[in-house]
Amino acid sequence: MNGPSEPRTSWMRFLPPSGWLPAYRGEFLPSDAVAGVTLAAYAIPVSLAYAALAGLPPQVGIYGYMLGGIGYALLGSSRQLAVGPTSAISLMIAGTVGALAGGDAVRYAEIASLAACAVALLCFLAWLFKLSVLVRLVSDSILVGFKAGAGLTIIMSQLPSLLGVPGGGHNFFDRVIKLAGQLGDINLLILAIGAVALLLLLLGERLLPGKPVGITIVALSIAVATLLGFPSHGVPVTGKIPEGLPALGLPTFGLLEFDDLFPLAAGCVLLAYIEGVSAARSFAAKHGYNLDVRQEFLGLGAANLATAFGHGYPVAGGLSQSAVNDSAGARTPLALIVCSVALGLCLLFFTGLLTNLPKAVLAAVVFAAVYRLVDARALLRMWQVSRIDFYAAAIALIAVLLLGILQGVLLASIASIFLLLARASNPNVAFLGRLPGSGRYSDSARHEGVEPLVGVIAFRPEASLLYINAEIILDTVLTSLRRSPGIRLVACDLSASPYIDLAGARMLRDLTDELASRHVAFCIVGAHAQLRDLLQAEGLAEKTDASHWLRSLDSVLGEGQSGPARRTF
Repeated sequence: MNGPSEPRTSWMRFLPPSGWLPAYRGEFLPSDAVAGVTLAAYAIPVSLAYAALAGLPPQVGIYGYMLGGIGYALLGSSRQLAVGPTSAISLMIAGTVGALAGGDAVRYAEIASLAACAVALLCFLAWLFKLSVLVRLVSDSILVGFKAGAGLTIIMSQLPSLLGVPGGGHNFFDRVIKLAGQLGDINLLILAIGAVALLLLLLGERLLPGKPVGITIVALSIAVATLLGFPSHGVPVTGKIPEGLPALGLPTFGLLEFDDLFPLAAGCVLLAYIEGVSAARSFAAKHGYNLDVRQEFLGLGAANLATAFGHGYPVAGGLSQSAVNDSAGARTPLALIVCSVALGLCLLFFTGLLTNLPKAVLAAVVFAAVYRLVDARALLRMWQVSRIDFYAAAIALIAVLLLGILQGVLLASIASIFLLLARASNPNVAFLGRLPGSGRYSDSARHEGVEPLVGVIAFRPEASLLYINAEIILDTVLTSLRRSPGIRLVACDLSASPYIDLAGARMLRDLTDELASRHVAFCIVGAHAQLRDLLQAEGLAEKTDASHWLRSLDSVLGEGQSGPARRTF
């Protein structure tokens, strides 16, 4: 009986509902139902606003929440993550698809849908080849800068709608210049509508956390706009939103060449995966379950595939909507299904109520949702604690402001890789002294009161020895040797070096030869198993005492005080 069940068990682990559905209890249902309805109430104004930000009809945003939630519930591993359109991806679509569509609104929508399908395909490939490790190369400092740049760019894109002016411009700075030239044309009625809505949203967020403040303000603004006849006074509104569920069908293939579509899809995958996994991890830790980061590729891919078949645009898991879902009591992904059903009912019966929704209110919704992306405190702390992290964040921020979301996230990803290489290429080389009254050794530059080693240089590379840092480590040690006369022994402590490549091993061999030419002894201590194998292969056992490789620095230097050891050195 065990044999036939094994294939089923193997396949079931790729279907998360097979894990949480059998354990589902009746008392979970009210919590999931309330969370789903609350999430739908949050999703309606946000999805309308993000669709407008993406340059698509407002109902397309609702399609993303409705279909993306169903897809993620089937294959995603988080129980609280909520999937739908996000501000950054919406702006990425607006900044990229417009140039590819050539002003054709139908083609624009088709390309956006095709992008969602491409995202699904890339997610499947990333899952198949276990590429979640590559996404981790994007550091937290890069993300802080990227989010700040995205937040500022989105806010600047929404200010014209809040002020009632045309706006325009290709990047953040161009938009600032154009907006400054239009300040004399501000429509005071539109400004008042947007300002009041924004104030109420911010107050509601602070005073009523977790409550459906957004949908309440949207309902009030529609009622006021209808009673006072705002559309007849020139206030832009959403207009009629088509009723009914999305027509399912295949995206239109062949609209773009691969090299046009791939950068957009790759940028969306990178951004969506990082944002979604970051949020999902926080909720998994809070509720005490394990998140499968590889499975998240399948969940994200299923969400985007379902959205593509409903003619939506790329979606992702976001922290803000997931926080709403969690605070409303979501216990399982069933809350996403309830949300999708509620949104479907809204599309069937209530879209007519949204006709007179002022666009200034939607701009206020976006503003309230993204202003927290600009984390000035985190940037200031980086400046105070780690300048290299601050510079990485600054690169990402400026790249987004100058180049846009898509180019910014790709450049930020490349910058994170170069940052990793830069850190590895210039490791700290600790020159050690003895801690008084002990057999322990510490970095002389970092700790006062260590006893210097007479006639001995003991150094500890605090990184793996790789081709990108081997030469720098060699130069650092030789420089210290030139400045220290009377040296009879140089000791290399590899206890802080988890890995060594061929270039690192050859560097140690070259150091041995250089020291031998100066009649200075050399020993290696604290080498781990992989390091010892490579040192042996490179012939260092013939040039140094291999019995020292496993030992501690203190045990070797202690021997150096005796007659036989002194003769060895």
